[in-house]
Amino acid sequence: MSASGGNKAIVAALLANAGIAVTKFVAFLVSGSSSMLAESVHSLADSGNQGLLLLGGKQAKKHADAEHPFGYGRERYVYAFVVSIILFSVGGVFSLYEGVSKLQDPHPLEQAWLPITVLLIAIVLESFSLRTAVRESNLVRGKQSWIAFIRHAKAPELPVVLLEDVAALLGLVLALFGVGLTILTEDSLWDAIGTIAIGILLIIVAIVLGIETKSLLVGEGATVKQRNLIRDAINAHPDVRSLIHMKTLYLGPEELLVGAKIDFGSVSRVSDVAASIDSVERDIREAEPMARVIYIEPDVYRRPPEAAPPTDAIVIVGND
Repeated sequence: MSASGGNKAIVAALLANAGIAVTKFVAFLVSGSSSMLAESVHSLADSGNQGLLLLGGKQAKKHADAEHPFGYGRERYVYAFVVSIILFSVGGVFSLYEGVSKLQDPHPLEQAWLPITVLLIAIVLESFSLRTAVRESNLVRGKQSWIAFIRHAKAPELPVVLLEDVAALLGLVLALFGVGLTILTEDSLWDAIGTIAIGILLIIVAIVLGIETKSLLVGEGATVKQRNLIRDAINAHPDVRSLIHMKTLYLGPEELLVGAKIDFGSVSRVSDVAASIDSVERDIREAEPMARVIYIEPDVYRRPPEAAPPTDAIVIVGND
């Protein structure tokens, strides 16, 4: 995923949510609808989310130093995790609290037309924000399903914004449901139920995003396609006798670390081995441009005597 594509979706969502949050809060002050208050907090939390994602992208561009020799690329994962856990959870818990309070102390809506109007406008604006996120995601999603894209994307921004926008639209529908039934039945119970439903929705989204971003924080390796490209590039090199062992790790959404033990066969002089290593690194980077940090250790593959393959075979052992 390109950083520009992710930033475009983030900025679109930020502008939409900031304007919507102010409008919803004004509608809450006039009408007294708890669903509108929950949606105001929801949009405010979303605006904070997008601000944190932009900050994470900026922090990730810092150059490597002695304390962080591999750079700051994983800052984007940290900020995405903060977004998924803290802000969504705070918004969800607050909505649940407000909904329960409304159940215990119900009060009628004032100027009921205003929250309905604001919710309908917000649905249109959120739809445009979601459209931008979908369009930018399609540029990098390929043939993956949407679930697979959200689960396996190494860059967290687009999946986070996608889930935020979907949750925002569902929350608006729930708020419209609560406010609409309250107007029709003149019973504020429905407004409270809509508020509680919004809180549950936010907490579910927080859990899903938390699980996905946790995996990125712990450290994920290259995809199967990337591993195959790297292996093929190594094995195709004329100086390589066999690839003994290989491991990969994402240092950031667009930076992959590759470590490998390679049997260079008949190459015996240190200067020749060094030249072969440099050449293999160039082939790896050409096959997979994200492989920016590469460590290659020359070694000798020791074949088990009971299952010795032919001398000219290409051998790959070990798991990545």
